[in-house]
Amino acid sequence: MTEATQRTSDSGVSIWLDDLSRTRIESGSLQDLIAHKNVVGVTTNPSIFQKALSQVGPYDAQLKELGKVDVETAIRELTTTDVRNATDIFREIAEKTDFVDGRVSIEVDPRLAHDTANTEKQAEELWAKVDRPNVMIKIPATLEGLPAITATLAKGISVNVTLIFSLERYEQVIDAFIEGIAQAAANGHDLKHIGSVASFFVSRVDTAVDKLLEANGSDEAKALEGKAAVANARLAYELFEKKFAADPRWAELEAKGAKKQRPLWASTGTKNAAYSDCKYVDELVAEHVVNTMPEKTLNALADHGNGAASIKGTYEESHAVMNKLAELGINIKDVTDKLEADGVAAFIKSWDSVIADVQSGIDRVNA
Repeated sequence: MTEATQRTSDSGVSIWLDDLSRTRIESGSLQDLIAHKNVVGVTTNPSIFQKALSQVGPYDAQLKELGKVDVETAIRELTTTDVRNATDIFREIAEKTDFVDGRVSIEVDPRLAHDTANTEKQAEELWAKVDRPNVMIKIPATLEGLPAITATLAKGISVNVTLIFSLERYEQVIDAFIEGIAQAAANGHDLKHIGSVASFFVSRVDTAVDKLLEANGSDEAKALEGKAAVANARLAYELFEKKFAADPRWAELEAKGAKKQRPLWASTGTKNAAYSDCKYVDELVAEHVVNTMPEKTLNALADHGNGAASIKGTYEESHAVMNKLAELGINIKDVTDKLEADGVAAFIKSWDSVIADVQSGIDRVNA
């Protein structure tokens, strides 16, 4: 293991890779990252699958085997095969960590982001289709997604809640999680292996807020550039600590074997070249968190990351950052509401590309 990734792991961070493809699985790349860079899980999303499935070649053999199926069926078969194979690679880690890590996530169709009933239905279908205990089903944290999160957990299905940008929405996600675990207990499910993470998006907040700060142009605004995203995430960690400690239901559920829903830092690749390429890893190190990162960020961490604890003791400073933003007229709720809407739209656009690419593949191998 590299010193920096080991130090990050020792500080309590589970390092997950935000990428998956058949080439990565079959080449041994994924196994190498597990062996040498402390990777203990994988996340996928529609944009990641769009990148993977646009490649000509790796999926042709399975497409030929499937024949002239409809494109939606083909996509389901291709993506769940990759996720199933990845969960098998991580199975040993899952068992060694009592299924805390060793998880691989697959997302429901982003076009269902505002459709509670069909999100719940597809989550159950994906769980059954992958058919591995260490898979997680990703459900977006839209208002319509919240009841689907609860209902899915109530069936004993592990959930990765995605596209969280605001503290207000994160608090609702924790409530939906605890209610889902309570219902799972009432339904007779073994709580020990029901896993959940709350994917709190980071770098996109700076991208949006920095534009507003630049437009303001004052010295006060300039001093806040690059600070909003980390402050927002650190306050999410404060909320994580407070909510699970304060909810009387949680102590009872934990006694039955339930595990806390961990914060997962997503969108951790640095988009501004002026900032450290390890910024959204090194500044968000604490116990009981996951950081899912693209390979470029993982390599940067391995090469020159810090990995020391960096959240505890920062809450007062983080609240001050958010208060200063408000004083400058920046409404963080408006920012995060737009980021959620834009995130859903971007994933739908990627999914449309997946449909086009897979249809092209079906036509090519059946020509």
